[in-house]
Amino acid sequence: MATTAIQLEYPYHFSAVLSRDADAVAPRLATPVFRGAFDWHSAVHGHWTLARALRLCPDAPWAARVRTLLAMQLTDAKLAAEEAFLRAPGREGFERPYGLAWLLQLVAEFRTQGDEASAHWRNALAPLESIASTRLLAWLEKLPWPVRSGEHSQSAFALGLFFDWARDAGKPDLCARIAERVVRLYGADRDAPVRYEPSAHDFLSPLLAEADLLRRAMPREEFGEWLARFLPAPADADLGRWLTPARTPDRADGKFAHLDGLNLSRAWMLQGVVSALDATHAHAAVLHDAAARHRDAGLEGARSTHYAGSHWLGTFATYLVTERGLS
Repeated sequence: MATTAIQLEYPYHFSAVLSRDADAVAPRLATPVFRGAFDWHSAVHGHWTLARALRLCPDAPWAARVRTLLAMQLTDAKLAAEEAFLRAPGREGFERPYGLAWLLQLVAEFRTQGDEASAHWRNALAPLESIASTRLLAWLEKLPWPVRSGEHSQSAFALGLFFDWARDAGKPDLCARIAERVVRLYGADRDAPVRYEPSAHDFLSPLLAEADLLRRAMPREEFGEWLARFLPAPADADLGRWLTPARTPDRADGKFAHLDGLNLSRAWMLQGVVSALDATHAHAAVLHDAAARHRDAGLEGARSTHYAGSHWLGTFATYLVTERGLS
């Protein structure tokens, strides 16, 4: 799906600030790398999907085709245009935090590969990496409260990606800085209002994303104690309803298609939370079982042929099945 989507220029949702008539240009002229897959962030994580697949399956029958496509996309000239686009006036908040966090994941994927092409692409992406990391950190340090959305503006999921990038980049001081700020934002939370999730347009659970973030930021024992205060008792009826996979009423609708992504992201967040719990923790078994149910439902939904979902669900499926959040 990703190979097709990142090359498909239209339909496209363009969400940047325009400061003059000359800014109103076709996506291929404004952002020549990330100009497909319906929107900028989906194009970014579509490239991540290909890079990750290539690293994990370098000898697959499709690998040569993916290498050729990435070489065609990630040229120095095109990436220079992407940098100019991001630095243009009025775009300081462009794709913050979601798209910027995925951009860091793309760079992180190339960092783990030892071949010459990946090293070149990583270096070519360095200016964009610097922009993304600088803007995310500045945003985090100004953030007075969490953004508890179930969509792109959510703070918890993006900060988890940011933390993982910093860890993989060998930046322990930055990891500590992110973790300290995250605990300040979320650490006092308790009595999660699970009865208010999901929202009908969610593709990220605000509550699960928060827990999946804090298991990165807290020591294991402290996180287990926090989770016990945060979630209802394992036998609570509201918890059982909350841990039921969502069903989308219309996969051709872009917003309702989010619910297929919600099942996928819930599955990996549940896996992440369980990975940070002792087997004897009161919530470990019920969350483990819920992760399996969400995985099955999410992967079934990811088979959708409607472009409303197919332009991005492959990334979420890849993130889940390759256990990126755990690696």
